[in-house]
Amino acid sequence: MSVANSQIVKHVKKSKLRNAEYYHMQDTLDMLHEQSKNGSSFRNLMSMISSSENIKLAYRNIKKNTGSKTAGVDGRTIEHISKLTEEQFVGFVRNKLRDYKPKAVRRVEIPKPNGKIRPLGIPAIWDRIVQQCILQILEPIVEAKFSGRSHGFRPNRSVENAIAQSYRLMQNSKMSYVIDIDIKGFFDNVSHAKLLKQMWAMGIQDKNLLTIISKMLKAKIKLPDGQIIENEKGTPQGGILSPLLSNIVLNELDRWIESQWEDVPTKKDYLQYHKKKNNHADKGYKYRMLRKSKLKECYIVRYADDFKIFCSNPNHAKRLFIAVQNWLKERLGLEISEDKSKIVNLKKGYSEFLGFKMKLIPKGDKWIVKSHMCDQAVRRTKKNLKQIINGIRHDSGVNDQARKIALYNSTVIGLHQYFRTATMISEDMGNIAYEVNACMKDHRMKRRIKKTGVITSDFIKKEYGKSKQLRFISRDPLLPIGYIKHKNPMMKRNTVNAYTKEGREEIHKNLTTVDINILRFLMEHPIPQRSIEYNDNRIALYCAQRGKCHVTGQMLNPMTIHCHHKVPRLQGGTDQYNNLCLVDKEIHILIHAIDEEIILKYKKLLTNSQSLNKINTLRKKLELQQLTI
Repeated sequence: MSVANSQIVKHVKKSKLRNAEYYHMQDTLDMLHEQSKNGSSFRNLMSMISSSENIKLAYRNIKKNTGSKTAGVDGRTIEHISKLTEEQFVGFVRNKLRDYKPKAVRRVEIPKPNGKIRPLGIPAIWDRIVQQCILQILEPIVEAKFSGRSHGFRPNRSVENAIAQSYRLMQNSKMSYVIDIDIKGFFDNVSHAKLLKQMWAMGIQDKNLLTIISKMLKAKIKLPDGQIIENEKGTPQGGILSPLLSNIVLNELDRWIESQWEDVPTKKDYLQYHKKKNNHADKGYKYRMLRKSKLKECYIVRYADDFKIFCSNPNHAKRLFIAVQNWLKERLGLEISEDKSKIVNLKKGYSEFLGFKMKLIPKGDKWIVKSHMCDQAVRRTKKNLKQIINGIRHDSGVNDQARKIALYNSTVIGLHQYFRTATMISEDMGNIAYEVNACMKDHRMKRRIKKTGVITSDFIKKEYGKSKQLRFISRDPLLPIGYIKHKNPMMKRNTVNAYTKEGREEIHKNLTTVDINILRFLMEHPIPQRSIEYNDNRIALYCAQRGKCHVTGQMLNPMTIHCHHKVPRLQGGTDQYNNLCLVDKEIHILIHAIDEEIILKYKKLLTNSQSLNKINTLRKKLELQQLTI
């Protein structure tokens, strides 16, 4: 994952949670999660997958994904679909699901920082929508089965949680040896037959659905040179369903490692005992009992196909290394890269994980975690920031300059948000800043950089406003790469869960509060003959505007909500989000009014200069006379 996009990903995950509620799907998803937790099997999932609510939810979830604007082999993107009515869109998806025949997956080769190539598979847009429909129903089922040691591509889990868990095992649990294993081409070598068996074992036993997934996995691949080849194994990176399927494959590894220590039964069930006494399970009691046995303590921490196995004993680490290698080969048909896989004594050397490098150092009578950005991340960051600075130096005008400064700032923010949990991040960023700032000292840049300017962003003002390193170009802020403080990484709270009512309460604290009943009214009463994009954007705008009229700021009544096109459709205006705003019916009349009598009648709705300015901005786009109060 790009570190610059980490905050966007968090926002998207939270948005998806709200979307499920808006489209009447949350109760269904909660039910699937609860039944899966209780060991149920599911043989009729296709009816849920093909429901109109689930299909419309898939459109809403996928349209904000940047990948939706990338064409597959048919050259089509989300823009081609957005012009369909809701009825046409739902009908088309249902037809695809009834007789599913995937198009070939377009292979794109992305250069990796180490000079190698990462192959990405881009399915056709309709196949991506089908995958999204399936993902929405499968996710609550498998989430109930997944290990708490897995963090990649899962709701309400993050890199930060994986790093926090690693720190805790190293420092608190005294796990000073780590097994670093690199699987050779994991995504390209997943066995389709094994994966389908794993899904069946998890309770996903709808044969029609498994047939669709099998066809999806075996979709042909179109190479960059135009050649089309067969595909007998692997889950292509780039597919919407691939991360979930990869987690299903490796969940068996998680559970096997847990069975070696964490899940070994004790004579006394400490977890159940303490649940009864304290209403929570304290694993510490069980672990203390296990440590009295001859069993060797070990834990896995995994993020997608990148994982670590922590141990306290070097001999046990050596035996477990061989056992894991054999297990991956025999159970999953996967081989490890021997030159990249090793055992690290954390008291003597660093282990790299998710762009960080970490080790243990002595402090008094304890060993504590010391962590940095990994060397490759530092080199890549320096190179990237220098290139952006060079672009600013040779910009082609004010607009180009503003765009490149915005790119620089977003890159700095992304790096800070991602790497701030490294204990030595201030030192790392200071090292990077020394070289990057040197690029700004040539004559061309030096005369443009000032110490004063205007900060319009509340986020920038809060995070960087007090920094003496802050500089400005044309009064726009240029954020200081060296201004950062370490943040202790947070473990995921066990109570947080997207598929239980109690688990969503904490997540909802950070989400915009709007009237859910009005949102559902908008969803259930689409404007006939309008595009699915138009009707979906009505819902998005209601959330963004917090249920208020764009002009007056008054709460909107569901019976009088109007959706205004800033540029009229007759003049080429589209149904895209940026061309729409929600207003009250009477305000909408006033926006378009030409007759003086009508203007006089409705002008009284404008109670302040702010609402007057907003309506005049909209009227200006229509080339209509400006109003006065």
